[in-house]
Amino acid sequence: MSGIPEYKELTKQVSGKMRDLRQSQPDLMTAFSQLAAAGTKEGALDKKTRELVALGIAIACRCDDCIGFHVQALIKLGTSRAELEEVVGTAVYMGGGPSMMYATHALKAYEEFSA
Repeated sequence: MSGIPEYKELTKQVSGKMRDLRQSQPDLMTAFSQLAAAGTKEGALDKKTRELVALGIAIACRCDDCIGFHVQALIKLGTSRAELEEVVGTAVYMGGGPSMMYATHALKAYEEFSA
């Protein structure tokens, strides 16, 4: 194994744990869901642009779970590989070497979710 997660399995596992939290921490999860809805709401920026920004931040912060969920959303929004690669490039520019390593994770997630 290369150390890069299997993103379909990762997002499935994390989703299950988040469901568990909805049972034990309903106020927290309701607030988080509202935050997510507000952060991706159409406005001056469309949903795809907001998700691209979120992916760039996920790469720079080195969050594999976040990479998985945002790439999955971007696939559903019709993001091309070229668009994803431009965001990856910007994340690497802002985050340096560590972001370069996680940029490869985002590309793997893209390949996995678009297969």
